[in-house]
Amino acid sequence: MPTRSEDFAGLTVAMITPFRDGQVDVEALQRHVEFQVEAGTTCLCPVGTTGECPTLSNAEHERVISAVVEAAAGRIKVMAGTGSNSTEEALHLTRWAAQAGADAALIVAPYYNKPTQEGFFQHFRTLAQAVDIPICIYNIPGRTGKNIEPETIIRLAELPNITMVKESTGSMDQASQIVNATDLTLLSGDDSLTLPLMALGARGVVSVVGNIVPKDMIALVRAFNAGDVAEAQRWHRKLFPLCRDMLGLSTNPIPIKAAMQMLGRDTGDLRMPLVRLNATEEAKLRATLVRYGLLT
Repeated sequence: MPTRSEDFAGLTVAMITPFRDGQVDVEALQRHVEFQVEAGTTCLCPVGTTGECPTLSNAEHERVISAVVEAAAGRIKVMAGTGSNSTEEALHLTRWAAQAGADAALIVAPYYNKPTQEGFFQHFRTLAQAVDIPICIYNIPGRTGKNIEPETIIRLAELPNITMVKESTGSMDQASQIVNATDLTLLSGDDSLTLPLMALGARGVVSVVGNIVPKDMIALVRAFNAGDVAEAQRWHRKLFPLCRDMLGLSTNPIPIKAAMQMLGRDTGDLRMPLVRLNATEEAKLRATLVRYGLLT
C-alpha cells in the first residue's frame, strides 16, 4: 500500500545530478545524499528538473535512482523523478523506481505534447494503476507548456496512490482550489513561495536551494508548523535573495550548480544545451552567497 502522503511533508530536496568528465559522478551523488541525511531532510528527489533528467539516457536515469536509493538505505525517503512526455517511457521509469525501492515517484506533466485535460488524466491514471508507490503530480506549466487544471487534479486525487502535488504554477488561486477540494499533500515547487503556500495549506517544499542550505529551509517549515509565524517570516526574508538567484540568474539548475562549485561541493559541470553562468552572473551569485554568510 502507498506510504501516507503526510510522511512526505517537510523538506524534499530536488537533487542535482553531479557530472565529471561528461559522466554521472556516482561518488559525488552519494556524498550529496549523506549531506542531506545529516541535515535532517525529509526526502530526496533525484532526476527531476534540477537533476537534468532530459539529458540523461534511460540507463543513466535508472542508475541515478538506484544509487540514491542505495545510499539512502532507508534513512531518508526517496521520491524519484520518473516523468516523460511519453507515457510509455514514464511507465518504464516509474516501474523501475518502484522496483529499485523508491518511496514515491515525482511525475511531471507531459511536456511539449500539450495534452488535453483528458489526456493528462489518462496519462497519470495509467501510471498510478501500474505501481503501488505514492505519486506526486508535478505541475509546472512554465516548462511543460500547459497547465493541469485544478479540476483535473481533483479528479486524479480520487485515485488511491496519487497522494501529492508539487505546485509550481505560481497561482495562489490554483493552490487554494486543490487544498479546498482534495486531501492531497500540496508541496511548494518554488522556494520563494514556500511560506505563502504553507499559509494556504501546503505541507512543505520540493526545494532547489535545499541543496546548499537544507537546515535553513527546515527551520522555516518547522517554525511555521509550530505557529511561530514571525520566525518563519524571518527565515523567508533571509532565504529570499538566495532563492531568487537560484531561479532568476539563469535556468535551473545552472545557478545551484555554480553555487555548489563555489562552495566546494560539486564540479559545476552541466550537460548541453545548458551552459555555465557568465562572468557577470557569477559575480552576482558570489555576492549573494557572501551576504548570506556562506562565503567570505
